[in-house]
Amino acid sequence: MAARRKATTETSRLAHRAGGTAVANRMVPEETPVAFSFAGTTHAVMMASPADFEDFALGFSLTEGIIADPQEIEAIEVEDHGAGVDIQIRLKDQANTRFEARRRRLAGPVGCGLCGIESIEEAMRSVDAVGASKLTLDADDIVRSVRLLSKVQPLHQETGAVHAAGFYIPGKGIVMAREDVGRHNALDKLAGALAKAGISGASGAVVVTSRVSVEMVQKTAAIGSAFIIAVSAPTALAIRTADEAGMTLVALVRGEDFDVFTHPDRVVLGVAQHVA
Repeated sequence: MAARRKATTETSRLAHRAGGTAVANRMVPEETPVAFSFAGTTHAVMMASPADFEDFALGFSLTEGIIADPQEIEAIEVEDHGAGVDIQIRLKDQANTRFEARRRRLAGPVGCGLCGIESIEEAMRSVDAVGASKLTLDADDIVRSVRLLSKVQPLHQETGAVHAAGFYIPGKGIVMAREDVGRHNALDKLAGALAKAGISGASGAVVVTSRVSVEMVQKTAAIGSAFIIAVSAPTALAIRTADEAGMTLVALVRGEDFDVFTHPDRVVLGVAQHVA
């Protein structure tokens, strides 16, 4: 098991303000290379906040489609190598066989034009369908979810430099949240935490402090949630992908204002007014 690493470091800086300039200290977040290794071979390396490693490994394995169920993981071992952290993930037989076949398919010979096509297809994999969800949220739920997420971000409150992903259940609030320097990492850590706690993704909405990219939509669908709520804007591909998946994408939540980009039928609003 890796030794516990510091999430923040105090640093000195020259602070220039309207009233003058002074040397002062500030807390900044740490980030470290985190490798995911399956069957002893490194599959991916992420720059991430050095915390919640097991949640990260489990969530990454789920949202990237390496496993379909947490029970397919035999063991997770976190090894600290000083320069970074290596997370060794051992898969059970059937899952390991699937993963090895996937890795062989994507590796291909050096210089092979086709393997580039397969890598593109992997990045643009079909998103899990969540359109059958009956979950609805009203305007108060959407506004409240973002407000409550801001209250459970201790690392951001200390540094002002990390993202958060939370899970909102109507009537319960934010039941789980994770932070990281990377927005995808925060969502993967949330996915792992929800899976460990046995919380169904269909029961609530994913809430994020970042923009919505296609990967954020793919990972939210893998969690099983039909809602993604964000404080920033979505990309065009994220909108198309959410629409295809049957997901309600709500973004640009600022105070009482927000925009619903896809499947607005799940959002219960008052009588709409025409806007020029």
